[in-house]
Amino acid sequence: MPNPNQPALSELYSAYAAGVLAPAFALMVETQGMLRPDVRRAVAISESLAGTMLEAETGTSLRPGAVDRALAAIDRLDAPDGHGQAAAMAAGEGVNELLALPEPLRTRAIEAAGRSGWKMLGPGIRRLALDTGGDLETELYRISPGAMVPRHTHAGSEYTLVVSGGFTDETGSFGPGDLVVNGPDDTHRPVGDEGEPCFALTVRDGGLRFTGMMGVIQRMLGA
Repeated sequence: MPNPNQPALSELYSAYAAGVLAPAFALMVETQGMLRPDVRRAVAISESLAGTMLEAETGTSLRPGAVDRALAAIDRLDAPDGHGQAAAMAAGEGVNELLALPEPLRTRAIEAAGRSGWKMLGPGIRRLALDTGGDLETELYRISPGAMVPRHTHAGSEYTLVVSGGFTDETGSFGPGDLVVNGPDDTHRPVGDEGEPCFALTVRDGGLRFTGMMGVIQRMLGA
């Protein structure tokens, strides 16, 4: 959960309900809502409050044909175009694990796997860059049981949502639906828990800063 220097989760849900949350965080809130009933309730309450406030606002006239254009846009989004199937085929090995992820993360992950593929971070650690738009760095991690993410700190704030499996670091153990927040003053080394692989969705506004030998290599490469 957030430390005192991070926005409260209720503010995150309120921003989502108001439609002003960055797409990367919106993806995280929607995914967490699929995993935790209490989050779904929190979002529903925020949406209800936002709806009440919206009803109190002074109305404005729409341009002619605005409703028809909006409905047509929704129809285009719902129309099957084979893109999802093609992305799944391009994702190749490991697609069954991605298919087990909750929506809307599943679709984003399959598209990313077909587009750019997984990148190795270390033994048993893979990460997949997700395209959510905006400046926030959004990645899906796959951590094999017992695998260790290299010890690191952060250039900014990092939000990590455990989607399946679990990991343990210096602050505790985290499982599906848990949201962990770290900042520049936090250094940790997540380790995949025993059992199934851990899938974790991460959103950050600054890159990772590795320590030890990985940090030396990172500085040499200018990363």
